[in-house]
Amino acid sequence: MIIKSQKIDGRYQIIRTIGEGGMANVYLAYDTILDREVAVKVLRGDLASDEKFVKRFQREAKAASSLNHPNIVEMYDVGEDNGNYFIVMEYIDGKTLKSLIKKRGGLSLSETVDIMMQLTSAIACAHDSYIIHRDIKPQNVLILEDGRVKITDFGIAIAMNSAELTQTNSVMGSVHYLPPEQANGSGATIKSDIYSLGILMYECLTGKLPFKGDNAVEIAIKQMKEKIPSLCAQNSSIPQSIENIVLKACAKNPKNRYDSVSDMHNDLKTALTEERKNEKRWVYKYSENDLEETKAVPNLEKVKETREERNEDIEEEVKAKKKEKKEGRIIKGIVIAAIVTCIITFVTVLLVALHILDENKKESVELPSIAGKSEAVVTEKLESLGLKVSRVEEPSDDVGEGFVIDYETKKNGSKVKRGTTVTIVVSSGLTGIILEDYTGQNVTVVQKELESKGIQVVATAKKVSVEQDAYKDAFEGMVIGQSKDPNTRIKEGGVIELTWATLIIIYPDFLDGTYTKKKIQQFCDDNKITCEFEERYNSGQKAGTILAQGRQPGGEVKEGVILTITIAADNPKTAETNTNTNTNTTTDQNG
Repeated sequence: MIIKSQKIDGRYQIIRTIGEGGMANVYLAYDTILDREVAVKVLRGDLASDEKFVKRFQREAKAASSLNHPNIVEMYDVGEDNGNYFIVMEYIDGKTLKSLIKKRGGLSLSETVDIMMQLTSAIACAHDSYIIHRDIKPQNVLILEDGRVKITDFGIAIAMNSAELTQTNSVMGSVHYLPPEQANGSGATIKSDIYSLGILMYECLTGKLPFKGDNAVEIAIKQMKEKIPSLCAQNSSIPQSIENIVLKACAKNPKNRYDSVSDMHNDLKTALTEERKNEKRWVYKYSENDLEETKAVPNLEKVKETREERNEDIEEEVKAKKKEKKEGRIIKGIVIAAIVTCIITFVTVLLVALHILDENKKESVELPSIAGKSEAVVTEKLESLGLKVSRVEEPSDDVGEGFVIDYETKKNGSKVKRGTTVTIVVSSGLTGIILEDYTGQNVTVVQKELESKGIQVVATAKKVSVEQDAYKDAFEGMVIGQSKDPNTRIKEGGVIELTWATLIIIYPDFLDGTYTKKKIQQFCDDNKITCEFEERYNSGQKAGTILAQGRQPGGEVKEGVILTITIAADNPKTAETNTNTNTNTTTDQNG
C-alpha cells in the first residue's frame, strides 16, 4: 500500500492520490532529484504478481518512453521498488476528455476538430515509432486549461492488451472503443487505433457512445455487427464532411479505414472548409460483411489463453534455436573474447601513456585581466596563450555591448594548462527595453505593455479639442506625448511619462464672419449652455453682424454656463430696447 510521504525508489515522494483505476493507481509525487512534480502510476497488486505481464509492461513502457511529442504525456522513468512496479510521467494539471464530455454533453464542431487534430498528430508520431496505443478512449486524454490535449497510458496500454481482457471493470471501459477485429480475437494494428479515434470523435460530437450493452460481450457483438449511427441524422448542423471522417475511421472492414492516422489528420484539416460543405456521403469500397463469417464472439478468457499460448510457443521456438547456435559458437566466442581483451588492454595502456606524456608537455599559463576590453582583443590574447575560448552573453548596465564583463568561473591571475577552454562573459548591452513612438496609441494598452516589462508609467491627461489643428484626429485616451524619445533604451524599473488626450469642446471665434445668430444658438443648445443675445447699434455694421462674444475663443465649454453674444442692431432705438430688456437676465460671465 502506498501512503503519503512515502518515497518510491528513494526518489519520488508521494504527495497525494490523484486517480484510481482497474489496472493502477496514480499519485502526485515530488521528484527530489530534479525538483519537480511528477505523476507516478503504480500497478495494482494482482497484476504485479503476474510475471509475464510485468515483463511485457516493462518492455513496452520503456519503448513508449522514447516518444517525444507535445500531445503525448512524457514518460520519465520505469522501475520496481519493493514489489511495486511503477512508471513516472509528466504531471498534467488538467481534466479528462471523458469528464468534459459528461459535463458538456457533447462538444462543438470546432472544438472536436481541434481535439482530433491534436490526437491524430500524437498517434501518428507513435505509429512512426512502431508503437500502437491499443487503448484510445477519452479517459486517457487530458485537456489542459489552454486547450492543449495530452494523451497518456501508451506503455501501460500496450502491456495490458492481453491482461485486461479478464479484468471486468477495465474491459467495460475499453470495449466501447474496441475495433471489431480485436473483439474477434485478432491482433491490433495501426488501423485499430484509427477505429478507436473514430468512436472517440463520435462521442465528442454527440456526448454519447454509439454502441451500448449490459456487458462486454454484448458491446463487442455490436462493434462487429451493427452500423455506426448516422451523425447527420441526429444533428442536421453536422456537415457530411465530418460524418464521412467518422464513417471512414469506424469502418468494420479495416480495408475501408484510413491507411494511416496521418491521412485522417490531413482529412480533418479541411473538414470545415467551404469547399467540402456539400460533400456526398462516403461509400465503403470493400464489403463491410467480411467479419460476419465469424460464428460467434470468442470467449474473452479463451482469447487471453490463446494469445499467451501463441506467445509461449514462439518463445520456446526462439529458445531452441538459440541453444543450437550457442553450443556451436561457445568455443569460438571464448577465443575471440580473449583476443579482443588483449587488444583493448594494449590500446588502453598506450592511450594512458600518451595522455600522461601530453599532459606533462603542457605548460601552465596565467589568466590575464580581461574586464572592460573588447571581445576581439580578449579572444586574440587568450588564443595567443594557447587557450581555447568559448563565450556566453549577459546584459549589463556598466559594460558596453560587445565588451567583456569577465571570466565566467575563472579569475584573472589563476593558472590553467595550455589547451584549456576558458569561457568569457560578453556584454549584450543595457538591460531594459528600446522605447517606441507611442503617440497615436491608446494609453491604457501602452501602459499595460510597458508595465509588463518592468517599466513604471506615469500617465497625465491633457485637455485638447479636435477643433485645434494639432489634435484634429485625436481620440479620448490617445497618447499625445512621451517624456523619453523613441529608440532610446530604458532600464527595468525606469519611469516614463505619457501624456494622453482628454477631449473637450472649446468656444470658436463667432466673429469670423461665418456664424449667424441661428448657428450660435444651435452651438449653445448642442453643448447645454444658455445663450443671451443683446443688440447694439453701430452705424458702420450691417444689422445682424456679430460684434462681440462674452467668452474668449479657445476657452473650454462647460455645461450650464451663460454665453452673451452682442449683435449689430438696425437702429439705435431697437438696440436700447433690447439692452434694457436683457439687463435683468445678464449674469456673471465667469460661469
